[in-house]
Amino acid sequence: MAYLFDDTICALATATGGAMATIRVSGSQAITFTDALFISPTGHRLVDARSHTAHYGTLQGDDGEVLDDVVVTVMRGPHSYTGEDTTEVSCHGSRYIITLILHALIKKGCRQALPGEFTQRAFLNGKLDLSQAEAVADLISATNSATHKMALSQLRGNFSHELGVLRDELLRLTSLLELELDFSDHEDLEFADRSELMDIAQSTEQRIRQLAHSFETGNALRQGIAVAIIGKTNVGKSTLLNRLLHDDKAIVSDIHGTTRDVIEDTTQIHGITFRFIDTAGIRATTDTVEQLGIERTYKKLDEATIVLWLTDAPPSAEEAEEIAQRTEGKKVIAIVNKTDLASVPYDPTTTLPHAEGQAPIPVVRISAKHDTDLSALEEALYHAADIPEVTQNDVIVTNARHYEALVNAHADIEAVINGLYNGLSGDLLSEDLRSAINHLATIVGGDITPDETLGNIFSHFCVGK
Repeated sequence: MAYLFDDTICALATATGGAMATIRVSGSQAITFTDALFISPTGHRLVDARSHTAHYGTLQGDDGEVLDDVVVTVMRGPHSYTGEDTTEVSCHGSRYIITLILHALIKKGCRQALPGEFTQRAFLNGKLDLSQAEAVADLISATNSATHKMALSQLRGNFSHELGVLRDELLRLTSLLELELDFSDHEDLEFADRSELMDIAQSTEQRIRQLAHSFETGNALRQGIAVAIIGKTNVGKSTLLNRLLHDDKAIVSDIHGTTRDVIEDTTQIHGITFRFIDTAGIRATTDTVEQLGIERTYKKLDEATIVLWLTDAPPSAEEAEEIAQRTEGKKVIAIVNKTDLASVPYDPTTTLPHAEGQAPIPVVRISAKHDTDLSALEEALYHAADIPEVTQNDVIVTNARHYEALVNAHADIEAVINGLYNGLSGDLLSEDLRSAINHLATIVGGDITPDETLGNIFSHFCVGK
């Protein structure tokens, strides 16, 4: 996607519907175009203003009509978000006023900004690298404490710094290997110590593998941990879903087979987003629609990371074995519901056997109807998620593009390690090292980042960002 850096763009930078709004203008004529509309009560002009100063006045159209009372902040490049001359107009949040101001700016010569164009200009002007630019979108869309901290960490350059350290090590070794090639006439000359190269290659491989592996955690935090609620009909699955969501999302009825389709929604427990899936009750039925719902239950079971197995009586060993077979590889929590009913016998058992090689299934006793002991279930869910506490200094991969690049770089480093074991020549080792460096470079951006990649990344941003 081609951009003209001598043009000036404008867009609303805040959500509509609030009492106040901010319109952002960036480009070579940003201050001049804004100044052409601005009238100060003291007579001073924005074109004469110092950078990072705010000015009160009015904006007026060509006919002299006052558009609004505003405060305009002036930021001169390169010391601005985009690296260009920038103004930010704080006005009242009326859609009508916002439209008037944008039309007036466009009439003066501005162009409506494309989605993500402000951040893309910041990247192309060297204010942010590509991973930091993507973190802006992640920060805007953060839905919980963990995703907020991960986005801040990436925006502050923690991920970029770590990749830079890895790339510097690989570049140094590549340079030594290529220097050997320049002196290939001297067969006994070796600039790169092979044992040192092996040590660094192995440590780099380990760190890249750790970063790639963190994508599983990052993706879970970003998308929400999928939790399927399963069980027979009329054991209280829909009631439990409503309790966990603190809202009446599912129909609750004493009639068997009420839930015939999958219902999904999210909630937060200790800052972690859980995506709950209420499924059709599992039972033998001749009802075609209900059968379809049960089939979807089994499909959703495959997608879930955690399974809440709900019963209205302590499960038997046979039932536990059947569930264990259907949920192999997943974390299961058995829930005995309706403890408020005298017909539910007390059972002190706290765990049930799971599949061979897996931890026992914990058992939680609740009354979804009366909201009894739901906190114990939430604690069990949080424990089952096994998500490490995230700080603003942690580097956790959340972006599929970054993950793919890391996987490719890891394959290259493994090829280097295998080549060292097999005594490959320096030119072949250097080829794999260069490939690894290039894959890491695509994460932060650079000369090798194609325009199509940039267009795809920034097209998903909000207009005004």
